[in-house]
Amino acid sequence: MDTPASLDSFDIKILEHLQREGRCSNVELAKRVGLSESPCLARTRQLQDAGLIRGYGAEVALDKLGAHVIVFCEVTLASHRSQDLRKFEAGVAKYPEIVECYNICGGYDYLLKIVAPGVAHFQALMDRLLDDELGISKFSSRIVLREPLAPRTVPLRVILSANNSWE
Repeated sequence: MDTPASLDSFDIKILEHLQREGRCSNVELAKRVGLSESPCLARTRQLQDAGLIRGYGAEVALDKLGAHVIVFCEVTLASHRSQDLRKFEAGVAKYPEIVECYNICGGYDYLLKIVAPGVAHFQALMDRLLDDELGISKFSSRIVLREPLAPRTVPLRVILSANNSWE
């Protein structure tokens, strides 16, 4: 695990605002966080250079695109050697429907978040993953019925205060 970044209150404000409004201009950002434009831009670039800001993107409203299914899939591998984990991870990375992949501890090895046009497409994807011989010994799927809590921003202040890594 990386060493926690040392951030001050302005850095936190910048990160919090950019999580909510990634398309804001530097002028707006500076105004929102209480800095002048030049120092705000410099800090934002430093946060990007340090890898704290990975990128900017749009949150797409899937319900406006038509029929789809979101599935969380628990995957257990037959072997836990590092080369087998890498093979599985490289294999699932090939499929754009797999939008998130977590290597976890507990009753299974990986948790996948899959977005597909429908259940049949999801099942065909799982068949392809099994045909790819990625070492899957079993999988269990959970289809999302609704999303009562919309995706939220990362709780920066909670994490950083627990790690004593901000002023």
